[in-house]
Amino acid sequence: MLKIFSGLLLNIILFFSFPNTSFCQKVNFDNDWKFTFGHAANPEKDFNYSLATIFSKSGAAPKTAVDPRFNDSAWRNLNLPHDWAVELPFKMIDNFDVESHGYKPVGGFFPETSIGWYRKHFIVNKNDSAKRFQIQFDGIFRDANVWINGFYLGNNKSGYVGISYDITDFINFDKENVVVVRVDATQYEGWFYEGAGIYRHAWLNTCEQTHIETDGIFAYSKIDKNKAKITVETSVVNEYLTSSNYTISTFLTDRNGNKIAFANEKNISLEAFESKTSEQLIVLNNPILWDIENPYLYRIVAEVKHNGKIIDSKTIRFGIRTIEIKVNGVFLNGKYLKIKGTNNHQDHAGLGSALPDYLQYYRVSLLKTMGSNAYRASHNAPTPELLDACDSLGMLVMDEQRLLNSGAEYMNQFERLIKRDRNHASIFLWSIGNEEGWIHTTITGKKIAQTFIKKLQILDPTRSCTYAADVANIFNGVNEVIPVRGFNYRQFAVSDYHKDHPNQPLLGTEMGSTVTTRGIYEKDSIKAYLPDQDITAPWWASKAEDWWKLAATNDYWLGGFIWTGFDYRGEPTPFKWPNINSHFGVMDVCGFPKNIYYYYQSWWTNKDVLHISANWNQKGNEGKPTEVWVNSNADDVELYLNGKSLGKKIMQRNSHLMWLVNYAPGKLEAIAYKNGKKLKAQLETTTEPFELVMNTIKTTLLADGKDATVINVSIVDKEGREILNANNLVEFKVFGDAKIIGVGNGDPSSHEQDKCSDNAWQRHLFNGKCQVILQAGKNKDFVKFEATTTGLKKATTDILIVPIQSQPK
Repeated sequence: MLKIFSGLLLNIILFFSFPNTSFCQKVNFDNDWKFTFGHAANPEKDFNYSLATIFSKSGAAPKTAVDPRFNDSAWRNLNLPHDWAVELPFKMIDNFDVESHGYKPVGGFFPETSIGWYRKHFIVNKNDSAKRFQIQFDGIFRDANVWINGFYLGNNKSGYVGISYDITDFINFDKENVVVVRVDATQYEGWFYEGAGIYRHAWLNTCEQTHIETDGIFAYSKIDKNKAKITVETSVVNEYLTSSNYTISTFLTDRNGNKIAFANEKNISLEAFESKTSEQLIVLNNPILWDIENPYLYRIVAEVKHNGKIIDSKTIRFGIRTIEIKVNGVFLNGKYLKIKGTNNHQDHAGLGSALPDYLQYYRVSLLKTMGSNAYRASHNAPTPELLDACDSLGMLVMDEQRLLNSGAEYMNQFERLIKRDRNHASIFLWSIGNEEGWIHTTITGKKIAQTFIKKLQILDPTRSCTYAADVANIFNGVNEVIPVRGFNYRQFAVSDYHKDHPNQPLLGTEMGSTVTTRGIYEKDSIKAYLPDQDITAPWWASKAEDWWKLAATNDYWLGGFIWTGFDYRGEPTPFKWPNINSHFGVMDVCGFPKNIYYYYQSWWTNKDVLHISANWNQKGNEGKPTEVWVNSNADDVELYLNGKSLGKKIMQRNSHLMWLVNYAPGKLEAIAYKNGKKLKAQLETTTEPFELVMNTIKTTLLADGKDATVINVSIVDKEGREILNANNLVEFKVFGDAKIIGVGNGDPSSHEQDKCSDNAWQRHLFNGKCQVILQAGKNKDFVKFEATTTGLKKATTDILIVPIQSQPK
């Protein structure tokens, strides 16, 4: 697993060394929050919540949490990001909404645990009293009301698009300030696990009175022979009470910070509280183009000067590349690219929706190793760090609006989404929505789509858009006007649709949907498990081979996104309780590959792939006919059992091989040839468990209180062979300045807790594996992590926590 990251380490290091920065201060606001539950049905328990309430009567004890004098000393202390839903016990209620959200007690059925209050106390130095202040939340699920020092700032309905508020007029200097956030998760936005709380980062931004606006830089490029012509639009606002003149200068640096190209300076005059956008051109000779194999990122720096002095500066990472979407394919920098994508929700084992930034890199790297080149953020605005990871690692992104609705609220969400994300090189396509039932086949759907398309042409004229439609050969409504037709399933209708509409590019926005359980080889309706092979799919979907054979061999398929890359909480298709998460992933919720992972890796990469899948620990079932599947991209494969050949088979393209073998303990061995090169793989019956082993993905962490690593735990026998059916209970301990923040094992029916309140961390292995997420503290330290299970040799690993180096200028 460590090899996965070796070639990508440089980009990750460079990202953390040169993040998007601002001359104004952007201070992380995640630490030292207070939290407690409210109660929608009881005003006393909901702290007399009222938008009209600012302060209690003079001299009276504060009864509302909005009042900055309110006593929150009994509230829980925590740091963001925070998802309270993942902390709750599972609750069995026979209701679609509860089931589809993973049986967590959040939503209208559970008012006691569906409203949360957050409070943060902080002090601002009076030396900054001439500046402007803004509080920024990257994501709150959902319906959040925000106050500062008792003054109401506003409401954000979206559970996915962040929000910012200017708090300048309300700041107290050299004495306490109190930010209050009330989060109401009683309503859902989707039919999948969504979490609850302030589950993304928060920031306190400090700027001069004249400054670059939030998301106020838009950069895009055109390639003309060996030159890149980069247009940079910079929006500046003057929030002084008087007018003045300013200069905007813009330049480009390489990834090491060396200035390599400049735009001509521009002068602007701004009246009081006026905003203007300046457009400048940077020309770069012989640019290094961003692509999925070499995701090179430059830096664009925009500076605002007053009387020759820099008063604001912002830096964005920028990839120079071209994207063309034609009827016969997607072309990145003029090179044909078949989309080999995955749909993904945002939760991960042990963490819910509140992921440390490093987990975004970890998950994207697993997808790239499988051969995926595109990521669909299903079905909502992703966290900014996911896009940063895709920029750094070379993964295309389809960025998606939550709902197909052109009303004021949702158009505002769409505009914020586009402005926030449009500088990311990884984004190649926008999506204006997903499966809005009957609406998308009507004239209403058509008009809504036209409004979205026009808004997109204004905000980002450089990219096209699609809509994920779950209809077959239907052209009415959205499909009449959408530039790229998206197909959710209905793969056999794509050919007919193409014949009828040959000039419209076609993309599989949701394909596949094989349901499998890692390491299971027989259906178990009691435990809610499914065989770990490409044999079962819901009625509306298809198996992997059904869709990919069509997409791989026809150029009018731009490619497609499988449902899904990872299992996720909720949607326990085709089961209900005790099943609490999906079976759709080619990896489970921990990122452990299922067998279908190797099918895609065979045909989505040029790697030498040879993988055997079968249950070869069947004591007592000697002689039982057993299916042995082989996934490979070799030319032919010969299978052996204990040295005896079971026959050679030719590997058909985009397919798999299968032998029916009478079970006998011992060694299955596959020998294959690919272009004359010999490949080998084997699967052996294991003996008694001997010891725990750990694979620590990253052993050096930054002492920032946020960096994290993944530790995967398994059991081997004396020969070092992993025991794939081990289900031991494993206990975990940490010695040093680090902490466990979540555990998981990929079992879709496990009701063990992902979070631990008493620091007694433990988890059962599921079919030989479990996972721990470890987060660094803030001190330089040498941390020891220990895993133990009864009767076996324990496993330990050392992790170095290192100080954060000073940032290069």
